[in-house]
Amino acid sequence: MSHYKMTRRDLMRAGVATAVPLMTCSPALAGPDAGANSQLTIGMATLGFHELTNQQLATTLAAAGVGTIQLFLAQADSRFWKYNGRSDVSSLTPQRCRDIAKAYRSAGIAIHSIGVYTNLIHPDEEERKANLAYFEAMMKVGNAMDVHTFITEAGHYHSDAPAPSVAYHFQEKVWYQMVETGKQLAKLAEKHQATVLFEPFFRGFLASAKRTRLFLQAVDSPRIRALLDPANLLEVNDLPEMFDQLGPWIDCLHAKDRKLHVDRGVAAGKGDVDYSQFVKLTAQRTPKAPLILEYVGSADYKQALAHLRGVIRQAGL
Repeated sequence: MSHYKMTRRDLMRAGVATAVPLMTCSPALAGPDAGANSQLTIGMATLGFHELTNQQLATTLAAAGVGTIQLFLAQADSRFWKYNGRSDVSSLTPQRCRDIAKAYRSAGIAIHSIGVYTNLIHPDEEERKANLAYFEAMMKVGNAMDVHTFITEAGHYHSDAPAPSVAYHFQEKVWYQMVETGKQLAKLAEKHQATVLFEPFFRGFLASAKRTRLFLQAVDSPRIRALLDPANLLEVNDLPEMFDQLGPWIDCLHAKDRKLHVDRGVAAGKGDVDYSQFVKLTAQRTPKAPLILEYVGSADYKQALAHLRGVIRQAGL
């Protein structure tokens, strides 16, 4: 299996990597990995499969027994993905959205959620407003697809000015700004009957499981919840800490990996995440939350899928 030798932000921008009770996945659409062979649902992020059309990817994943996806609009016939910013989605008509969704559902694949990952932490108020408007546009896309769960980070901001003594995302005023933005996003989610899952990452605003919990408590909305990616917090939290802090808010999990003291992520089984403990804690604490494989594409998804399935099997789950 090849390793991606890029930073997290590079991977997300390039569309070859990333980063909830199962609210949008009905049993009829759950697919092989959600059935009798396991307590846990395994899914796949579509971001790494940028060379395939949605129909080609649906056929590929269905043949591999994958029954759930997290949709990133990054496929050959739906190039709308932009990390930490926004994209013009005006050409995504309701019919086009339905056609994309149909490609997967006709293959027996449920669309659990849609990745948005816009910049909610930007210091410019107008920029934040524009990104919230983009997020609402994506909620409308989701409505047309009958998908109502969305994934994001807080976003990243780096000024060209000399670095401040306190990193921007840790400044006091930015905390309160982000909480207010989170509340605005919650109002949009309520309007569109949506749920937004925030994904923490150790080098950003949501830098630990505890800080993420505090943010969710401050926003205080059932529409704003969490996606846990243990590889993103491996440097600062042990696995039990992550589940202890975020358990009640976790509606989805990312299954990738990372070596300790290294920025870049890798495919599941190629880093220092204790996958046996990970899947056992998932089964104990958040059994309805799907495990979404990411940081994989056509060249290596089968290896990551085999690793995750093997660990689940060995754990007796």
